[in-house]
Amino acid sequence: MKDKIKNVLLYTRTKTWEHRHVLYIAIPFVMMDFFLRVFICDIDFFPAYYPIPNIFTLSWIVLFVGIIHSLKGRWGKAAYWVIFAISYAMFLVNTIYFSLTEFCFSFTLLEMSGEGSAYIMDAILGAKPWMYLLLLLVLVTAVFVFRKIHVPDKFESKRLFKTIIAFIIIHVVAVLALGPANSELKWNTFKNPRNIYDDFSDINKCMKVTGLYEYTLRNFYVTFLKPEEVISAEDKEFLDEIYSQPDDKAENFYTGIFEGKNIIFLQLEGMDDWLLTEETTPNLYALMQESINFKNHYSMYTGGGSTFNSEFAVNTGFITPISYIENVYSFHSNTFDNSMARLFKKLGYTVNAFHMNSGEFYSRGVNYNSWGYDNYFGLVDVKNYKDNQHKLDRELILNTTFYNEMFKQDGKFVNYIITYSPHTPFTTGKEVGKLLAEMYYGEGEIPELTEEECAKLMAGETDYMVGLLIDALKENGLYEDTVIVAYADHYLYTVEDKSILEQYKETDNNLINHTPFFIWSSDIEPEEKNVVTMQTDILPTVLNLFGIDYNSNNYIGNDALADGYKGYAFFSDYSWYDGNVYVLNGEITNGKTADQEYLEMMNEKIGAIIRKNDLTLRYNYFKLRNQE
Repeated sequence: MKDKIKNVLLYTRTKTWEHRHVLYIAIPFVMMDFFLRVFICDIDFFPAYYPIPNIFTLSWIVLFVGIIHSLKGRWGKAAYWVIFAISYAMFLVNTIYFSLTEFCFSFTLLEMSGEGSAYIMDAILGAKPWMYLLLLLVLVTAVFVFRKIHVPDKFESKRLFKTIIAFIIIHVVAVLALGPANSELKWNTFKNPRNIYDDFSDINKCMKVTGLYEYTLRNFYVTFLKPEEVISAEDKEFLDEIYSQPDDKAENFYTGIFEGKNIIFLQLEGMDDWLLTEETTPNLYALMQESINFKNHYSMYTGGGSTFNSEFAVNTGFITPISYIENVYSFHSNTFDNSMARLFKKLGYTVNAFHMNSGEFYSRGVNYNSWGYDNYFGLVDVKNYKDNQHKLDRELILNTTFYNEMFKQDGKFVNYIITYSPHTPFTTGKEVGKLLAEMYYGEGEIPELTEEECAKLMAGETDYMVGLLIDALKENGLYEDTVIVAYADHYLYTVEDKSILEQYKETDNNLINHTPFFIWSSDIEPEEKNVVTMQTDILPTVLNLFGIDYNSNNYIGNDALADGYKGYAFFSDYSWYDGNVYVLNGEITNGKTADQEYLEMMNEKIGAIIRKNDLTLRYNYFKLRNQE
């Protein structure tokens, strides 16, 4: 009996030691993953306590421990150091790189290793001291754990097999827990964890969704192993022919009239044409009256995020793909050598973007970085706001950090300002509408306002910001040396009562997308232009006004001030409008008559432009061309 009890105790003690040993091995790996995800807590997505990233991490730790615990003697201990060294290296580079750039490390950066090698030492020395204490803590823990490692005397094949099965099961559970991907174009796809995982479209969000180990392996796979979609000979020939054509732009009366000036791009959230009036928005209206005013402008609507589509169009000269489903904020890894930011920076401009929302929303942080911006600033990233104050456009100017970055810079600048206040819901019961109504009428004194009246109240907040903007330019001696390019991101499709739109707009077709676009400078003669324009025409028009050399083939839009230019706008259903006729499915559905030969030519032209846009983005053509 005593021998039996002894054997049971010995067996129990042995198993307890083995279980404790397994937990010991896991400690440094848990520390690295958890510390990193807590460290990047500024990324407002999937907090460290969410189950999915922890399930991913559990699956990998099970695999790591199982491998180490299955190999014989020195092989098990060697495996521990190899796995730890790789994990520690990724923990190190991610921690240091994020502290300097606010982006997680990606293997795509290795393509620029020669360019960045000169800055490696500065990056290491510039890291915060406490980070090195954390790194040292992990390393000391790893050494301590190594001393506690117990490895088998022989290769445990069954244990390794069970480990692999457990890894697969846990990993599959984690992937399934992400939920289904959006299979159609939706504005909020950037928030869907399965789309983030599948597309690897935002490295910061990927790290938060998957944890260090899954992120590293997925990053490596996407960068080096994932088969690239090979461009067909037909598509390659089509693009090569388009991009090899002679640059047909020519100097005109407007070429270089703003050369050397500062520029502010003012993207106006939901500022429909019926909101931009002397009564509702006096500051904007006054600017428009003193501007080159493009009276026939259209903002292409897209269900994949019309606000960001306009940002993408103005910055890159391209738009959301029409022939296939892909949100434009997923193209951050594409090459855009001829983006607005890069062309202005070549001339010594600083280029910054300013908005209410965090850099995580629409993945703006990574996208503006990929376009060549110096910084993307979000109000919620620089200050802790309460009671929706950050949603008031006035804060874009009143915030001290924003004010200094906008108006206290050395040298010439580009400021890309994105407003927000005229945003759904249009009610005085909550959010911006409630806040503004209380400010305007007094708390408890708010009258019953219609949705239309609320929209005008919110548009008035944007207009108040514009007044502050003009005052700030004057206060800092910038008024006479700054150009403002103002345009709406989209018409106000977010109003629930569509009869409001019917009072002011054509609503039976895509001409409902008519929006304001004007370019102001204190030293120009006001004039109205009736050429048809859309978002993609803004960039080449601005480049010509500033005398910046560019190749017109590198965009799908045109200089709207070119001699003899009449213009056109097209939409996501392949319909188009040239100021005379609106054509859908090849047939005139609105407007006057047109020659059949002209209609066929334009239908073919619009089809070619959309194909150029979509294939350029799909195959990352500019990168492909650079590699040849």
